[in-house]
Amino acid sequence: MSAIWKLKEVVDDLSAPERALFDRIYEFYVEEGRLVLPEGLRDWAYSRFGECEVQKIVRVINKITFESTLFNELRARRPIDVKAKEDIYQTIEETKGDFFCDPLNKTPSDVFGRVEGDHAITASNIAKYDYLHGVIVFKKHTPFSFSKNEVRDYLKVAWNWIKRANEFHPESRYPFFMWNCLWKAGASIVHGHAQVLVSKKPYGRPAFFSKIRKSYEKTFNSEYLEDLLKVHDSLGLGFEVEGVKGFAHLTPIKEKEVCIVSKDFFSLAEPISKVLTVFYDLGVRSFNVAVYMPPISEEDFYLARIVDRGDPYARTVDIGGMELYGGTPVVASDPFKVVEFLK
Repeated sequence: MSAIWKLKEVVDDLSAPERALFDRIYEFYVEEGRLVLPEGLRDWAYSRFGECEVQKIVRVINKITFESTLFNELRARRPIDVKAKEDIYQTIEETKGDFFCDPLNKTPSDVFGRVEGDHAITASNIAKYDYLHGVIVFKKHTPFSFSKNEVRDYLKVAWNWIKRANEFHPESRYPFFMWNCLWKAGASIVHGHAQVLVSKKPYGRPAFFSKIRKSYEKTFNSEYLEDLLKVHDSLGLGFEVEGVKGFAHLTPIKEKEVCIVSKDFFSLAEPISKVLTVFYDLGVRSFNVAVYMPPISEEDFYLARIVDRGDPYARTVDIGGMELYGGTPVVASDPFKVVEFLK
């Protein structure tokens, strides 16, 4: 079984063309972190962490995007926790009857009206991120509504909202879709909902990613996303759902990050549903989904990124100074374990 702390062995087993592509995009190092335990701390440390005086550290660096992730063998060796506190269901029940439960009367509409589907209806965000910012309010109160048909409907409602927003403000051509589940992921309302924006300027991270792809194609005469899929496939980190390919990310932004790549927005529905269902089975109750989208009327890849945001009731947050300013997340989950569940 492959594992992140065995990355050197996995990479060394690649064929020559696979290794060349890996080395084009990635580099990594494996080092030992050492510490000295006083006798009074040894029993406690061993009971909690096991043998921890020598720890294997793996750092993976994407040379193209400068994404970088640190893995600690001590953390990554732990089995993925499949338990979740059930307190969240009491919270969900207690918040029934909120504004999103009656969106027609208790949420504002956009000036160009609402978009309604079988499983969702739009509202205008009352405290907008940007000048065109809609909320996709799920018709079920629970935030855990992510069957294939539900997700497809959310995407359809988002797409129709984007078209209406663009007709209202034709200069606005850069859409962005995101889904924050529960407060740990940045959602201020428990009721299930996603969000959609359109702007006349692309947002920072998608714009950076687009620039990276153009530079990569100019340098290597190859599509970066296709090569990224090939590298992850060669390492055993790729998976496929109904012809749509994805991978457990080798440089995840945080826990269990999964990426999905498609040239069709709506074909993302089934793999997003599959990933969220697997996450739920693994105890994930708070997550982010984001989709990088091409400008309106342009054909290109859609990239969905999905990440676990941790226990909603944990007092600690999952993002600190290392992530915000060091630009290098410290991650406990092993992508090789994540992809086993997805497969």
